[in-house]
Amino acid sequence: MPMNANEIESLIKEALPDAVVTIRDLAGDGDHYAAEVVSETFRGKSRVQQHQLVYEALKGNMGGALHALALQTAAPE
Repeated sequence: MPMNANEIESLIKEALPDAVVTIRDLAGDGDHYAAEVVSETFRGKSRVQQHQLVYEALKGNMGGALHALALQTAAPE
């Protein structure tokens, strides 16, 4: 069963409460999303570390209920 955008956003904000999260459904199928996540938690971390934090926040749903996620992360400017 696919995840909806609200579920993805909620999981990310639960793990990164200060995050500004923007989710787009890329294919209209509930399986392919793009997410932009901006959080102070990312400051000083590599892009890989930032993405790992987001994947951890998704609690194992990546590759299962969530088939594909194009991810952009950044610390606030």
